[in-house]
Amino acid sequence: MTDYLTTSQGRKIAYVKTEGTGPGIVFLGGFRSDMQGTKAVFLEDWAKQQGRAFLRFDYSGHGESSEAFEDGAIGDWAEDAREVLTHLTEGPQVLVGSSMGGWISLLTARAMPERVCGLVGIAAAPDFTEDSMWAGFDEAQRAALMRDGRVELPSDYDTPYTITRRLIEDGRNNLVLRDPLPLPFPVRFVQGTEDEAVATSVALRLLEHAEGDDIRLTLVKGADHRFSTPDCLSLIAHSVAKVLSRVSVA
Repeated sequence: MTDYLTTSQGRKIAYVKTEGTGPGIVFLGGFRSDMQGTKAVFLEDWAKQQGRAFLRFDYSGHGESSEAFEDGAIGDWAEDAREVLTHLTEGPQVLVGSSMGGWISLLTARAMPERVCGLVGIAAAPDFTEDSMWAGFDEAQRAALMRDGRVELPSDYDTPYTITRRLIEDGRNNLVLRDPLPLPFPVRFVQGTEDEAVATSVALRLLEHAEGDDIRLTLVKGADHRFSTPDCLSLIAHSVAKVLSRVSVA
């Protein structure tokens, strides 16, 4: 059953919460994704089987939450995540971030280190607004973005992506691969080699850049960005279980 949290910024965030033992698990979805996705629902079912607390939610401008998608940016969605953690969970949590959710998870861990005890990144996409979008624009697209405040990009889905100037500029204020990135807890990254949205080089750069004693990356040959085949879903659950076991040991 969907409930709603009104944030201190006045945004109405849709969420589904499962009670259980801690540390709880919080799922953070991707760019233009929502909490009804395959990975979020699969992990919720898995957490229920384990008797583990679980939370999935929609950022503002996504899914059932308030606001328009095109008005949002990385900083807004990171604020949403912090509000969700603050008001809807108790104690340290294991964050599971998919694609952009991996970036949001890293920002959350940096801002609230006392509330994060583990992290799983699924095709994590840190700094993608700068290193993928802006870096990939041609001169005409960059000029249009600066002049018009937006540019349309083709999409594999029904409608093109509208990328706003604010998304790019706000992204620059939230980069995580340019400064030290301490992750002093168990971390597992999983990445497909056939991912056309997030290159394997991004996962390797993140692994190299992050600082911590228990950080591992698993590459799955042939897996794509959705990372939602039965084998991939099983690996996600295994990764979360491994992080939880390491948290318990710690």
